[in-house]
Amino acid sequence: MYSKKFTRLAFGLLADSALKRPLTRNVSSKVKAARSLCSWTVCLHHRQKSQLSNGVTRLNVRSISQSTLDPAEVRKFQAMASKWWDLQGELAALHSMNDLRVPFIRDNLLNVHGVRQLGKPLSGLRILDVGCGGGLLSEPLGRLGADVLGIDPVEDSVRTAELHCSYDPEFRERVRYQACTLEELAEDEAEGFHAIVASEVVEHLADLDAFANCCHQVLKPGGSLFITTINKTNLSYLFGIVAAEQLLRIVPSGTHDWEKFISPEDLERLLESFGFYVEAIRGMMYNPLTGAWSWQQSTAINYALHAVKRKEDPQPDRVWDEKENLEEPGRAKSYS
Repeated sequence: MYSKKFTRLAFGLLADSALKRPLTRNVSSKVKAARSLCSWTVCLHHRQKSQLSNGVTRLNVRSISQSTLDPAEVRKFQAMASKWWDLQGELAALHSMNDLRVPFIRDNLLNVHGVRQLGKPLSGLRILDVGCGGGLLSEPLGRLGADVLGIDPVEDSVRTAELHCSYDPEFRERVRYQACTLEELAEDEAEGFHAIVASEVVEHLADLDAFANCCHQVLKPGGSLFITTINKTNLSYLFGIVAAEQLLRIVPSGTHDWEKFISPEDLERLLESFGFYVEAIRGMMYNPLTGAWSWQQSTAINYALHAVKRKEDPQPDRVWDEKENLEEPGRAKSYS
């Protein structure tokens, strides 16, 4: 018992020290221009013209597998399906993450749509919660007035979410769940949602291209995509896997695969190639001593991202001019 407490203290102090170093750097205009050019050329590379039989030109998205599902990941979460609402159990860190991710989603949506109804600020907005698990994030979004559809390929997790939701009559009309994949839903929900939430999900997917493509399909033009995930750094391996899984047992052992982690730079480039622009990226940190999350300047371990679907697709015939500023207005990002 004492050794575990000592380990928590040691890693808590180490994490605090590592993330408070002056890691954040300002991105120069030349780097921004290079990043914009890279994002633009990625978009050109992956969106190719094809001629229809009637001579009409269309855009083809890059060849992707159209499968976000990783069977190995499904088996992991199948074993966890009954543990979603154990506030002191292996998923306690996800519960406490709501203290950051719910306001992050709410405030960014209010910036776009304004307050719809006092007490229910997200009233009238349709939100898709991808990889909803037991409904840990779907319920608080529904409590804010949003119409929420939570989807998850693990049917036992969906049943757990439905059971917990049934205890509160307030959710009966606003929060629904469905056992399916994102690509299955995309076939029936073209531009049907104001926002998509994928919290602690992308690091478990088989194909991020398919994920981005499906998100673009089901979002309304100008709709928001919210992602929280883990950066691919040495620190994320140390704290996200060695400490969290093997030493502190904050999450079940084997939950994460470091090879599936993605940096904010790479995630931004991927999303931009599918017709999004990134509005904000913020670093996050979990303190094992207090069991609480906090915002950090550094994105070296966890981060939250807000992207917006462009109202018009990028034009592939357009020639990029290095004198142009392709950055979207209002973007304030830094990488560490």
